[in-house]
Amino acid sequence: MTHQLKSLLIGNQELRPLLTKVHELKVLQHHFIAVAPPYLAQSSQVLGLQLGTLIIAVANATMAAKLRQLAPELATLLQGRGCEISGIRVKVQVAYNRSQAKTTPRKLGQVAQNALNELSQSLPDDSTLKLALEKMIKPKD
Repeated sequence: MTHQLKSLLIGNQELRPLLTKVHELKVLQHHFIAVAPPYLAQSSQVLGLQLGTLIIAVANATMAAKLRQLAPELATLLQGRGCEISGIRVKVQVAYNRSQAKTTPRKLGQVAQNALNELSQSLPDDSTLKLALEKMIKPKD
């Protein structure tokens, strides 16, 4: 948060509760990331805390089902970290899309390229497999 925005929120009595709420959510998100499995933590976000129930948004139903299975265990772990929660409620928000890590295409190692090249050479010229192997071996620009 920029210094000017933070100063504005602290200085304005009406906006100060907003800053407090943002800080609470940030702390809850940090604790959730610490206790949840990485694949769940990176595809979910803490939305809030209502009457002791932690509300978490996930991007799809599969993640929601897994998170619901783990909810009692995660709630216990969060309680152990000092979070005052009694349960976890999961919401599926398809529009929510956590920034995905950019994946770089994998490159074949020299040994793999040589092995595929040898296999390709042993196949008939009109073989579909030979064409596919040659396409895999061909260096990308």
